[in-house]
Amino acid sequence: MKIKLPEHERALWLLKTKGPLSIIALAKELDVTTEGARFNILKLASEGLVVSESISKGRGRPQQIWSLTQLGNSRFPDTHADLTVKLIQKTKEILGEKALDAVIEAHTNEVKNKYIEAVSGVADLEKRIQILSEIRNNEGYMAGYVQEEDHFILYENHCPICAAAAVCQGFCRSELETFQSVLGKKVQVERLDHMLSGGTRCTYKITAEKKE
Repeated sequence: MKIKLPEHERALWLLKTKGPLSIIALAKELDVTTEGARFNILKLASEGLVVSESISKGRGRPQQIWSLTQLGNSRFPDTHADLTVKLIQKTKEILGEKALDAVIEAHTNEVKNKYIEAVSGVADLEKRIQILSEIRNNEGYMAGYVQEEDHFILYENHCPICAAAAVCQGFCRSELETFQSVLGKKVQVERLDHMLSGGTRCTYKITAEKKE
């Protein structure tokens, strides 16, 4: 039997998977009235899980947009966070920075080979992005992609290794290099948003090289 989450928990999930939302947009997603959505968002705000920001869109009153706080994001699992951070710190302390870099490189190569094998024989760029996003989603990144004009946006709403990445930027750097290798030399991959830099999600702009 499928368990239905309470509305305020669903609101939390929506802000994680959809990104920042207005009360009206949240009400539509929850299929409740705006007052119902406001009640739930204020409950989350009282617990320090969400925060609002006024955004002006030309004329008219500024719109209140709600997003997760750091505490709100922490409600989603960060795989073995404490142990991972301690292991990284001990590796630096005992073996040094170069040893840690070597470990990250070995891990990156293992992940890269896994992804490359998954897209082997697939020439279509969108299909390769779809496969990559499905793998990342299964790994806990809440990933997906959309097409926008002449490029694609790969997004990740959650980082299950965020604690590790916070103390070692090598993990994030290796992700970008991995995506580039998997999608091919004739594709440009650019990180637009980064959770560790204050973004609500990590997003990557993927553009195919134009044929002459």
